[in-house]
Amino acid sequence: MKKYLLVILLAIGCIGTALAQQNTSYRAGDLVSPVVNPDGTVTFSLQAPKAKKVEVIGDWEEAGGYGLMKLVSKKEGIWSYTTPALKSEMYMYRFIIDGVTVIDPLNPFSRRDVGNIFSIFYVGGGYGDLYQVHDVPHGTVETVWYASAETQGQRRLQVYLPPSYLSDSHKSYPVLYLLHGSGGDENAWLDLGQINRIMDNLIAQKRIREFIVVLPNGTISKPAAAGETSDNMDFRPVMTHLLPDYKNGRYEASFDEIVGFVDRTYRTDAQRHSRAIAGLSMGGFHTWMIGLNHPQLFDYYGLFSAGLDLNIGQKPFAAYSNYEQKQTTFKNSGYQLFWIACGTDDFLYNINTEFRKQLDEKKIPYQYRESTRGHLWINWREYFVEFVEKLF
Repeated sequence: MKKYLLVILLAIGCIGTALAQQNTSYRAGDLVSPVVNPDGTVTFSLQAPKAKKVEVIGDWEEAGGYGLMKLVSKKEGIWSYTTPALKSEMYMYRFIIDGVTVIDPLNPFSRRDVGNIFSIFYVGGGYGDLYQVHDVPHGTVETVWYASAETQGQRRLQVYLPPSYLSDSHKSYPVLYLLHGSGGDENAWLDLGQINRIMDNLIAQKRIREFIVVLPNGTISKPAAAGETSDNMDFRPVMTHLLPDYKNGRYEASFDEIVGFVDRTYRTDAQRHSRAIAGLSMGGFHTWMIGLNHPQLFDYYGLFSAGLDLNIGQKPFAAYSNYEQKQTTFKNSGYQLFWIACGTDDFLYNINTEFRKQLDEKKIPYQYRESTRGHLWINWREYFVEFVEKLF
């Protein structure tokens, strides 16, 4: 009887293992994609014997435009394309197979940007090295919920703590508040910006001092990222302007509650000269308006491809009222750095140019960094590196 029981249990185990293998699947064959070649070119491959047309589209500019290139069909239905040499970076891409956009089935590494999934790869030898994991001391990322008086509910933050934070219980740290763009959330700067890796690597290279980075959720009508709220999967990622309370000033006016929570929860140097705030796109707009409403809180400001509204003072919301007077107060507040960056191909380039003209007219001091390319994470990661090297 024991013998038969053992056979039955082994059979059940084999079935379970087979089902598990079917669940997870596996990649058969020797085909690899992408391959980063020693000269910085990148080769993509795809096995699609019934396809009539295959393209790859990525966020690199060296291939012309933003990397929409046709793959060439070879034997046995294998399609391939090799890029020109690419600059050191983290790149995102997808395939278009007979008009259908998909991620690379041979590449297990991907990222979500708003509601789209992209395959990724790295080219080393420069900025791309900062975005990868190295054998250096690592910081800690905490997911934290705080009670918001503004929304009368719980809201979520991600918090990067530098390598020495958990081991040195007597040290206090400066804080950077880093804001996401429209359609983003508190995960965006981690998943797409790679800021925890950048911070670890810059600290190890002694290019910056240790400090805390706080990543709030800037969509005031939602407490956290899509899939992380009580709506669960009923809340799907969308651009923020499609949600309630977009640009009504509640987030900017109440931002001091986030600062207060962080100062109570972590060992911060809770003084203005040890606080910075920066953001990309919508987060750049938020940074500007938070600075106008709370000029006593921050000494360093960074606007990356800021989604500015030059007529915001005409909107009937408290955070945007007295716009001209708030700019004068901001100018006279004695901040240390107001840093603006934008790409020449960015659809927000013209409005950022007009904004700088207004600052010039009001004699509000700032520094400006202009790059190529458009509204892309390639720019924002590089802006982050340059900005944090100027802090504290």
